[in-house]
Amino acid sequence: MQFEIRALTADNQLQTLTLEADDEVAARKACEGQRLRPVTVRARTGRKSTRGRGTFSLVLFSQELLSLLDAGLSLVESLEALVEKESGVLSRGIMESLIHRMREGLRFSDAVGLQQEYFPPLFIGIVRAAERTSDLPRALARFIDYQTRVDQVRARLVSAAVYPAILLSVGGTVAVFLMMYVVPKFAAVYKDSGRELPFMSKILLGFGEFIGTNLFIVLPAFIGLIVLVVWQVRRISRENRWGQIASLIPSIAERVQILEISRLYLTVGMLLEGGIPIVTALDMVAGTVAATSRAKLVAARSDISNGEPVSQAFEKNGLTTPIALRMLRVGERSGQMGAMLTKSALFYEGESSRWIERFSKAVEPALMAIIGIVVGFIVVLLYMPIFDLAGSVQ
Repeated sequence: MQFEIRALTADNQLQTLTLEADDEVAARKACEGQRLRPVTVRARTGRKSTRGRGTFSLVLFSQELLSLLDAGLSLVESLEALVEKESGVLSRGIMESLIHRMREGLRFSDAVGLQQEYFPPLFIGIVRAAERTSDLPRALARFIDYQTRVDQVRARLVSAAVYPAILLSVGGTVAVFLMMYVVPKFAAVYKDSGRELPFMSKILLGFGEFIGTNLFIVLPAFIGLIVLVVWQVRRISRENRWGQIASLIPSIAERVQILEISRLYLTVGMLLEGGIPIVTALDMVAGTVAATSRAKLVAARSDISNGEPVSQAFEKNGLTTPIALRMLRVGERSGQMGAMLTKSALFYEGESSRWIERFSKAVEPALMAIIGIVVGFIVVLLYMPIFDLAGSVQ
């Protein structure tokens, strides 16, 4: 849970920070551990609105900071240069806060750690590890590469889902329009004709007649259903449960697991290459994986801390594939576990990209065919009585 804390510094200046803690007591202790005196502690129910203040891009910030550090500027000078060129109120405030805290004597990792709503634990961890080796530029480059790859995979998934979503929306809209407007009109016409209707047309037109006579009940119920679906979709997105839902589909479950393993390996590999111990790295990534993988990861972490090899612990808890397992064993023999985890992730990232492309090419025509069949079926049932009437006239 996140807590928003207003606290006094050693020179009695009031500042606001956000901390992760289990409860209010733990939040107060964490604040006091940073040499601050808490004044108010309040649990956060959601993110602060940034409307009108701009947005903060961590990747862009890291890229610009890396460029200035490579040019020979010190860390504080680099941050000051970024503040001078920044026009966004939010980004400017974040960087000014970093400069202020570093001038008070805090390390860069501690300064970013006080703004966890903008700097995730992974970023804080690699910065803290880089401070031990005095190689912050390399750590920033590693984080940029990692985040770029994660964003590319996410972009491919979103791109593959956009066109099917549009097809379903358009097809659903057409079907609803036919059922709620066109079918009731036809039902009223055929009702007055007194002719015997085909069985399927009778069912469809009976449904249309029901909608037409109860429109003031059906329409609010339909709008309420749409609102419920939108709310549920936003809830699933907020809780990051799309992978968990997709894993329930047999043909997709295996690929979802591989995507989870790929992201896990990429994250852990980056942390290991940054000098962070394996047990600490697993603790840091536990909050970034799905609930099912998190339980497996906790079990693997326990086995590793008890002395088991990483490859054996991962295999026992279902966090490997045959190819990944071989690469993990090579990494253990060569002492390059971080590099091997990264190579495994890149291998499966390429394989997943090809699968996503093949899947989208197969799904899109199938959706178009299904929508065409549904709409065509409704239209044919509407016009079957007209065909019968034309035949009797002839």
